[in-house]
Amino acid sequence: MSNQVKGVSYKKMDKSYFESRELKRHAGVWSLWALGVGAVISGHFSGWNLGLASGGWGGMFIATVIIAIMYIGLTQSVAEMSPALPHTGGAYSFARSAMGPWGGFFTGLVENLEFVLTPAVIVFFISSYMSGIFDTGPNSLPYWWFGFYTFFTILNIAGVELSFRLTVVVTILALLCLVVFWISSIGNIDFFTNALNIKAGASGKAELLNGGNGDFLPMGIVGALGAMPFAVWLFLAIEQLPLAAEESVDPKKDMPKGLTYGMVTLIISAFMILWLNSSIPLGAFALSQSGEPLLDGFKELFGSSIAKGLTLVAVIGLIASFHTIIFAFGRQIYSLSRAGYFPTFLSVTHSKRKTPYMALIAGSVIGFGVLMLTRFLSGAEESGVFIGGALLNMAVFSAMLSYVLQCASFLLLRIKRPDLERPYISPMGKGGAWLTIVIALVTIYFQLQDSSYRVAVFSAIAYLIVGLLYFAIQGRHRLILSPEEEFAMNQNSNG
Repeated sequence: MSNQVKGVSYKKMDKSYFESRELKRHAGVWSLWALGVGAVISGHFSGWNLGLASGGWGGMFIATVIIAIMYIGLTQSVAEMSPALPHTGGAYSFARSAMGPWGGFFTGLVENLEFVLTPAVIVFFISSYMSGIFDTGPNSLPYWWFGFYTFFTILNIAGVELSFRLTVVVTILALLCLVVFWISSIGNIDFFTNALNIKAGASGKAELLNGGNGDFLPMGIVGALGAMPFAVWLFLAIEQLPLAAEESVDPKKDMPKGLTYGMVTLIISAFMILWLNSSIPLGAFALSQSGEPLLDGFKELFGSSIAKGLTLVAVIGLIASFHTIIFAFGRQIYSLSRAGYFPTFLSVTHSKRKTPYMALIAGSVIGFGVLMLTRFLSGAEESGVFIGGALLNMAVFSAMLSYVLQCASFLLLRIKRPDLERPYISPMGKGGAWLTIVIALVTIYFQLQDSSYRVAVFSAIAYLIVGLLYFAIQGRHRLILSPEEEFAMNQNSNG
């Protein structure tokens, strides 16, 4: 049976369709906390430090404060919506209820781009580390990519219990690595000499200031705003938690707690790493040029003679994020497929383990394919530059756009569905959502000021246009009355 609703066609599926797409509830508060923190934690190991070159230490500090405010507004908005709409769809589900099928699909497509590209970037860095440890050379990187994708996809397919247990273990190990670094750093810091050793050169670019004791804002407030895209890496991907709603034991209580506890953990870690990593003798300027800031910090503290052992430590944070974001894209693809926005075979779950194995395999194949295509088009020697620049910034752009859409959904639901049962109410209210929207748009603006970021943003926009054309021509005629869709339609009929 099919019917027409506002320009889209729905098909009512029988019981067997959903029986072959069941998930299993397992996650409690601390599993959700680990899922959120684990997804982000690699950004505390590397990536954030490049913002020091844009704004100096003070500029990066201000950028981190602003971005932290954005994520608090986002997570509190999501914490209100997720228990009210406890479906695996997450951002797509919120937007579907607030903005209809077109808004739901576009939001899901944007978030899909973020969650497929982010682990591709992370596995590139993991493999670079591993290649260095085992001296396998750059030609071996595709084998490392394939191996890590295969191993962690199988782990996620093996069962939700194993997946969440591993998530808790690797997240705690990654945090312990950071804590060891913080404790080791305390006796070796000189903030004014080391953290303030950046000055603005004649061309406006960061230069080393011998002896430190420079300006708090060497590039001014514009430099601080320019550092915002890098500060995003200290919090990026915590918003994935609602994708575990249908595998949470009690999402109405546990989801807000997991999001809130996760943000508190990440804020503490973000400011500790910004302060201490910059204040040891390595210094902020050297840190701003580093591809492995935490590893370089450990080498500064303990010497380079144990570099390979320290490299393994640094890999733990990357592995934590890689594993948890694979979980996220599996659930995100599964949800969009179950509702017919993506091909429906992608939402089939394992008959015994109840994990979305088709979605997990598809996301991993696409991520691996993107890496191989990038390597082929840009050449083996230049692929690292492209992956570390363009793909990374495509992920940031899609994340910022996703935040705008999610907070717009929050505001629209407050207006259109004031009687919706809300087990948790965001203490930041509409103001928090508006702050998130404004800060996300400002971050996109400063991405566009750099030509390399501009190319990435335009590439992401091109992908989204192709996706919308697919939905307009074909996808909107193949929708399924999934839990998210039926919930949204019932709300509309009752409104």
